Amino acid sequence: MNDFVYHITDSIDHIIRSIPLFKVELALAIGFILTIACTLFFDRFWKHASFSITLLTLLASIVMLFSQYNLADNGFYGMLTIDRTGYFSRLLILFGLVISLLFLQQHFQAIQSTKRRGDLFSVLLAAGIGMNLLTITNHWLMAFLAIEMVSISSYILVGYFSANKRQAEAAMKYALFGSACSAVMLYGLSLVYGFTGDLNFASARHIQGLIAAPEVMTSIAFLFVFVGIGFKLSFVPFHLWAPDVYEGAPTPVTAFLSTVPKIGAIILFARLAKSMVSTQFFFSELTLLFIIVVAIATMLFGNLIALRQLDIKRMMAYSSIGHTGFLLMAIIAYINGNQDILFFYLFIYTIMNLATFAFIDVLEQRTGSTHLSQFAGLGKTFPLLFTCFSIVGISLIGLPPTAGFVGKLLVFTSIFELYQNTPDPLLLALLVVGALTSVISLFYYFKIPLYAFLRGNRTEDNSGKSQSGLLMYGIGLLLSVLVLLLGIFPSLLMDWFAK
Repeated sequence: MNDFVYHITDSIDHIIRSIPLFKVELALAIGFILTIACTLFFDRFWKHASFSITLLTLLASIVMLFSQYNLADNGFYGMLTIDRTGYFSRLLILFGLVISLLFLQQHFQAIQSTKRRGDLFSVLLAAGIGMNLLTITNHWLMAFLAIEMVSISSYILVGYFSANKRQAEAAMKYALFGSACSAVMLYGLSLVYGFTGDLNFASARHIQGLIAAPEVMTSIAFLFVFVGIGFKLSFVPFHLWAPDVYEGAPTPVTAFLSTVPKIGAIILFARLAKSMVSTQFFFSELTLLFIIVVAIATMLFGNLIALRQLDIKRMMAYSSIGHTGFLLMAIIAYINGNQDILFFYLFIYTIMNLATFAFIDVLEQRTGSTHLSQFAGLGKTFPLLFTCFSIVGISLIGLPPTAGFVGKLLVFTSIFELYQNTPDPLLLALLVVGALTSVISLFYYFKIPLYAFLRGNRTEDNSGKSQSGLLMYGIGLLLSVLVLLLGIFPSLLMDWFAK
């Protein structure tokens, strides 16, 4: 009896000591509850109540995160791991959530709907909790719960404002495909737990259990696990949902899906890959092989199919798939000790995509369409917008003097150094395909200035147009300036990530 009481007391003490490590996510959870309350009771008196609470919650979470700058600790019996990787990735996620929140608020102000916008804000905070947990865990159970939090929140964001058959179909396809991938991943995790009896994938006991298990069954189990991660990252062959969902979802939701959830999934995958590649586990070599092959296939497929797209949101869906391949290359750099390269590329990828969709949303509000043909001749009407849009496109290609060029150069340099140390033909193939697909992307990104400045002679009458997109216009311009600034002075960010 005394042993039982001591065990319970010790457990309670451990949980209490772990709570400060969880304060950022706890702030998001409290904000989630307050946002729901505001939506139910206060939005009818002040329509911006839930938005204000959500924004204050995100800003408070960022302030709380600053206190964990140099913290390295574990909590909740190893389910949470607070370190530099978790710090930088959560900071990127919260930054992306603030921009996404402003995007949602501005976009839906112009839409007449009986549905409450406050519900979207609370769902955004729930997704933020899940994404944060993805970046600070080495525990399979926590990782699966976090993936499901992000997935369910994403389904709601896509389907909540479905206004036509196409949007409803996109939401349904997303939910069904995501549910199937989650079920497959859960089955794989059950096999992994059966082999190891341990859910901490960074622990020695977990690796030893995998080494002792049958190789064929272990390989099958991890391939099942990669299905769930692949769904969140939308790499080939788990990308099928992305084009229809990106096209059918409201533009701010598409901007969110293409950037912020990928940060959490990439960091989880990077932690998993690093914990396995550095061991004698036979699947460690297969993991690196898997990353290289999937990166090659994803870059080729995403960029080649993007060439044929005339709807800009669908084109950006395939572009996002292609960039996932570069993110997988950055994971290889992370495995080899270059975490600053991964974070730099994640950050610039986030600001490039958010700027792109900010401009798309402004143009969609002005033209009522996202088809490239509707942008013909608008370069004369919106010269600043399309100039900045072109700069962001140049950065997505990876041309100087933009941050995209620096990011891709750093990734290529890291892979080339690895190839020099271990002359694997697959690494050389990865470099060649990365360079080739960057050239291919030039042809579809340059469609934007081509239609805007060189096609047609159309002018747009702005009288009576909604001005609800002015904030996103401004944010897009600021992010474009940041893309140029970091391209010229990358050390402003790299030195911080390298500390």
